[in-house]
Amino acid sequence: MGAAVFTPVQAQLNTDRITSIGRNALYFEDYVLSIQYFNQVIKLKPYLAEPYLLRAIAKIQLVDYTGALRDCNSSIECNPFQPGAYYTRGYVYRQIGDLDNAERDFSKALSLSPENKTYLTLRADVRAQKEQYDSAMIDINYLLRREPNSPSLNFEKGVICMHSKDTACALNSFQTTVRYDSQNPANWSALGLVQLMQNNSDEALLSLTKAINLGSKWAGDYINRGIIFYQNHNYRSALSDYDKAVTIEPRNEQCYYNRGMLRAELGDYNRALEDFNTAIDLAPNQTEMRYQRALVLMQLRQWRQAVEDFEQLIAAYPYFLPSYYLAAQAKTALGDSKTAYRYRKQAFDLEQKKDSITAALQDSLRSPNTTVSIARSTQANKDRRKEFSARLAQNQTELNDTEEYTSETRGSVQKRYTDVVNEPNIVLSYYGQSPSLRRTTYVHYIVDDYNRLHLLPSSLRFTIQEITLTAEMINAHFDQIAKLSAPIEAYEKQFTHAQTTTPLSADKAAALYFARAIEFALVQDYSSALDDCTKALQLSTNNPRASAIITFCRANWRFKLLEYQRATGELSAEANMDFEIMLRDYDYVNKLQPDFSFAYFNKANMLCAQKEYTAAIEHYSKAIACDNDFAEAYFNRGLTRIYIDQIEEGIADLSKAGELGIYQAYNLITRFK
Repeated sequence: MGAAVFTPVQAQLNTDRITSIGRNALYFEDYVLSIQYFNQVIKLKPYLAEPYLLRAIAKIQLVDYTGALRDCNSSIECNPFQPGAYYTRGYVYRQIGDLDNAERDFSKALSLSPENKTYLTLRADVRAQKEQYDSAMIDINYLLRREPNSPSLNFEKGVICMHSKDTACALNSFQTTVRYDSQNPANWSALGLVQLMQNNSDEALLSLTKAINLGSKWAGDYINRGIIFYQNHNYRSALSDYDKAVTIEPRNEQCYYNRGMLRAELGDYNRALEDFNTAIDLAPNQTEMRYQRALVLMQLRQWRQAVEDFEQLIAAYPYFLPSYYLAAQAKTALGDSKTAYRYRKQAFDLEQKKDSITAALQDSLRSPNTTVSIARSTQANKDRRKEFSARLAQNQTELNDTEEYTSETRGSVQKRYTDVVNEPNIVLSYYGQSPSLRRTTYVHYIVDDYNRLHLLPSSLRFTIQEITLTAEMINAHFDQIAKLSAPIEAYEKQFTHAQTTTPLSADKAAALYFARAIEFALVQDYSSALDDCTKALQLSTNNPRASAIITFCRANWRFKLLEYQRATGELSAEANMDFEIMLRDYDYVNKLQPDFSFAYFNKANMLCAQKEYTAAIEHYSKAIACDNDFAEAYFNRGLTRIYIDQIEEGIADLSKAGELGIYQAYNLITRFK
């Protein structure tokens, strides 16, 4: 019976239904799943603009801007008259900092939809970031003339005023915002920040407390209120707010820096040092932090470490005299009076020339800022991805940002930490499962043909996730080894004078050895498995397809044996030779079967483990040439490219891997960007 053929009407209904299901998945934040549905539609009808656009939206939610940009371009090529596609691409450009292209795309979207509030608002935001404040204000004021009481528009106007350092304008805008929307913590956060910048601490304290009481989850509110408590000598409350800020944003160096400053002032030097260490680990290029850490190190009499920090400060701020005097003091404590004298002499010489270096101090060589810092990034720069998805994909109300999912593939999967490790080898086994979302073709016709001969107790299948066998399963495989050993022993005896039974054919004998090799491998007796594989190959010289399968398995099991020996400390002197034999086996498989993608992939993994990254990339590329949907090959090639600092190409590969179902790639994309 032939394959089903869709009529044009059936194909249309099919793609329409798949698109509809994909839209539903997108709305319910099943971003990874929705991408798989849109992949199907694109494969059936690559000329449709909508699936590319919807897939781009899903990728935006996963912070895969490389993939989203690629899809936006494809959507616009299919239909250059859809404003949403330009808006989406402009949004991506804005997120990656390409402000010129973002403004161009928002303007194009507005030419097709002139009254769209979102397009105008984002163009104004981009223009403000480009310091084109007058143009930005024209866009916002145009909208405000239509909606003068709009909290969001007044908020955006306040942000533009902040960009242009017009705090009076910002104050007025944020006051209007809270007048019309007093239940949004972001509005009170922004108002409190402006009030703090204007040194109006009492009103700032009220505004920030209001934001926090309304459920603000922005660490900056706690940082800024902590500063006010600190200024009012309410150290207990300040420390409590800094602790809360650290809890909310554990990777925000400003939280640790401000808390370290307070702890140092309270004389809690050991914990202050911990905070400064963490802050510097998170932001090693912010040299100013090293000054405060050096002061704490001086208090703890850790002179050598203090000198290291002062030396970095001197390199960054050569006219900041306290660094020289303090470094001299530390060197004196270390008994190095010669270097101490040199530091003091340098400081004295600079002091004599202070009039001539005034201009330099006004320029890039100014003194470091050594005070506590205000959290200045207001929630105006909040993540608009949820709003973006709901508005453009479904035209529904915004989803709840705090919703949690039990499924590991739902929601913002890019936030789920993933180890930076390659996808493992793909192997042949009786057991195992293939990840359901991945588009990799886990079949090959020579294995299907071999299975149809029924030479083995079960059918072989490709897998990347081998299962752990139960005790009952292991016993069954030991029984199978015994069962297979009987005809093998009979076959071997026929070559002695004592045996006169009817001989087995070479192919059947090879199948017996190979079947027993599989059983040995399943019970992790890899040495015996390799021996049987070699015997099977000696009998399969006239069957290239069987030879390819057996050789592929032998290479995989040799790797397993080497892994076990390495883990147990039993790695022999012949390990390098075994490794070379394994690589040659993969080459032999591809010589017999040039389209056997898994041999290229596994060899690439071996080369990558040996840090032969260029050769590994070449073999991953060969695997992809055999199967353009080989998700694991894109993933591993992406990581390998990142290992050799080909960041852009690596992220593009990870983006493709995510598109093809490896959702863990999105976390790595977010981190490597």
